[in-house]
Amino acid sequence: MKSILITIAFMAVFSVARAQQTDTTKQAPIFTAVEQEPTPVGGMGVFYQYLANNIHYPDDAKKRNIQGKVFLTFVVEKDGTLSNIQVLRGVSDDINAEAVRVFKNAPKWNPGIQRGRPVRVQYNVPISFTLQNN
Repeated sequence: MKSILITIAFMAVFSVARAQQTDTTKQAPIFTAVEQEPTPVGGMGVFYQYLANNIHYPDDAKKRNIQGKVFLTFVVEKDGTLSNIQVLRGVSDDINAEAVRVFKNAPKWNPGIQRGRPVRVQYNVPISFTLQNN
């Protein structure tokens, strides 16, 4: 029987501390580095547990032994919601869709802070989908 190993590594995209792009619908800059990074409410351990409980390895991908890393990008909004969730580099349509689905349903985060105010912060995240033989 194969078990599933899904690993997640969070990395903020660091460059300059000023805004790198602007979302035309919200007109607020998106930062890639801030004085205080956004964090999941309850901490990373709670967020990892959420992912472990909610990511489901797609059956077809398991049967075909498809494995790899899905690289997502998303924005932590001023209110802590996750938005603009997109696949930067994917594995397969069903695995990519599962990674996006679980992030779209994720609980709120504590927003990033710049100059004492909440700001929008962009993150890139690799999620490894790995099957292991038992």
